[in-house]
Amino acid sequence: MTLLHLFDLDGTLMYGSAAPVEISRQLGVSEEIAELERAFAAREIGPHQFSMAARELWSDLTSAHVRAAFDGSPWLSGIRDVWAEIRERGDYCAVISLSPSFFVELLLEWGAHAAHGSVFPEVPFTRPVEAAGILTPEGKVDVADRLCARFGVGRSDCVAYGDSLTDAVLFEAVPRSVAVNARPYLAERATHVYEGRDLREAYQLVAVARPVADAS
Repeated sequence: MTLLHLFDLDGTLMYGSAAPVEISRQLGVSEEIAELERAFAAREIGPHQFSMAARELWSDLTSAHVRAAFDGSPWLSGIRDVWAEIRERGDYCAVISLSPSFFVELLLEWGAHAAHGSVFPEVPFTRPVEAAGILTPEGKVDVADRLCARFGVGRSDCVAYGDSLTDAVLFEAVPRSVAVNARPYLAERATHVYEGRDLREAYQLVAVARPVADAS
C-alpha cells in the first residue's frame, strides 16, 4: 500500500510560529500580524480577509525578505530526513497550508513532492490577492483529493499531520492523522499525538503503526 503524507505548515512543521509571523518579523510589523492572527484564531475574520490584510501589510516585501524568513524559521528537526525516507519507501509527501504559496513552495527544495498554499501574487507585489486563490480548511480536502488523483491513491491511503482547528476537516476526511504540538480540540480527534520538536519522532508513530505487510 502506497501512502500519501499530508503536512500542514504553521505550528506543525514550524514550532510555535507561522509563515505570516516570520515574514512579518522581517518587515518589522510583528505587532500588526499578531493582531490579525488573534482575530483569525477568534474567528473574527476568515482566511480571505486575513490574506488580503496581510498582503497590504507586506507591501514592501521582497524575495530577500521571504528567503530570510524561511531560513530563519523555527522548523522542526528532521523534516528532510522524513521526506527522504518517505520517498525511499515509494510513498508521497505534500504540504497543504493556508499560508502564502510563495513561502510554502520553498519546501519543494527539501523534498516534498508537492506544496500548496494560498495563491498570492508574485513578490514584490504589483497585484491584489484574488479571493478565489485563498485556501480554506475545506479547501485543504479539495487539494488532498487532487493530490490523490495525481499520485494514484485514495483518501484511505492518506496520513494528515496538523496542529489546529484549520486541520480538523482534513483529519475527518482521512483514516490516519498525527496531531503535532496540537490544540486539544485537534489532539482529541487524531489517531496519534506528538509533542516535541523532531518530525522524525512524529513520523515514527505512523511507521510503527503501519501493518507489517505494507513495509518494504
